[in-house]
Amino acid sequence: MAAGYLDILRARHAARLLTGTLVGRLPNGTAHIAIVLFTRAEGGSYTLAGALAAAYGLATAVGQPLLGRAVDLHGQPRVQLPAAVVSALGMSLLAFTGLSSLPLAYLAVIVAGVATPPLEGGLRALWPSVLKGEGQVHRAYAMDAVAQEIMFTVGPLLVTVLVSLWSPAAALLVINAIGVLGALSVVLSEPSRTWRSAPREAHWLGALRSPGLLALLGTFFFVGLALGSITVAGVAYADDHGRESVYGWLMAALGLGALIGGLAYGARQWAGAPERRLRYIVGLLALGYLPLTLTPSVPVMTALAALAGVFLAPAIACSFIVVDRHAPRGTVTEAFSWLVTTFGVGAAAGTAVAGPAVELGSTAWSFAVAGAGGVAALVVLLSTGRVLAAPSRTPAVVTGSENDRNGAVEPGFSSGHKA
Repeated sequence: MAAGYLDILRARHAARLLTGTLVGRLPNGTAHIAIVLFTRAEGGSYTLAGALAAAYGLATAVGQPLLGRAVDLHGQPRVQLPAAVVSALGMSLLAFTGLSSLPLAYLAVIVAGVATPPLEGGLRALWPSVLKGEGQVHRAYAMDAVAQEIMFTVGPLLVTVLVSLWSPAAALLVINAIGVLGALSVVLSEPSRTWRSAPREAHWLGALRSPGLLALLGTFFFVGLALGSITVAGVAYADDHGRESVYGWLMAALGLGALIGGLAYGARQWAGAPERRLRYIVGLLALGYLPLTLTPSVPVMTALAALAGVFLAPAIACSFIVVDRHAPRGTVTEAFSWLVTTFGVGAAAGTAVAGPAVELGSTAWSFAVAGAGGVAALVVLLSTGRVLAAPSRTPAVVTGSENDRNGAVEPGFSSGHKA
């Protein structure tokens, strides 16, 4: 298992691109907790903290596909680095002005959110130009999904350490300065500087004109909804058991499950169409969420949370392959950015629905939201099987045309169905 991942990291530029992207995404991955801690330190209410965090999240959802389209049109360095700087300036404005003017505070987080650089989609567009062979690219997608789990675990811990050592304002400044350095490392690399998107057909819908991509986005809206609801349901479960630490155990177990699942998924070559494989994985993901509604004892619930997380990273990794197969020519970064946006909007919807579910029903009801989200995701995949079975173009992983300026084709890249 480890040998395959080491082969990827040994490839020229691969480790730098992966590390730079993760570091560059640190501000986005920690923004919600950093905003909440800063708002509370400034004397703001939890309601205000949640509203500012929500404004940032919605602004990010708007900005990601727009900036992704700009990357496809103008290249990575011209978009990624300026966006990272503007986003950092937005958060710096919040850190320096505080909550003395609420309109200014909202403006700061909205600017920071809209300008969040689409580094995640950019990395996936670069992998085919860095790695050799379809199998390595697909394994890199799995490694990417696993790395996200690590970032979303380590990032909040880093914020809390910075807050304890200095202050919430200092945490905002340091995290965003680190993010700019990460983006700088990516855009100065040769693959990022030389990458050019394939020529695209002028269309105002861009990547969204692909029926297969729309089906995938619908699926991952509900996957995001399921995951977002678990974050609220976990708090309710911890409250029921009178220990805040229980929430940490549940979230850690969920992340550990995803980590194990992602590593196992990327360790082997998969035959057959990825669209079909995704249906099985999402079906297992939904099946893993359903037992959470039983809300058993803490040890059993922790084990169930780990089981529920096992198929998350494989589902995300497989979705990357499907996105690449269905994104219209010349829209690969935008398409990946739409996936990030839709997943995030779904997660926000899940947190919004799970709260009332707890208050109107019980903790089990809030976990039922996660189960319903998983089932809905599977229903979308099953009902759109026909459009997903017909990729709109030959994928970039196969031809290399999205990422290779000379249009070179790697040996063995002739089949678009091997995953």
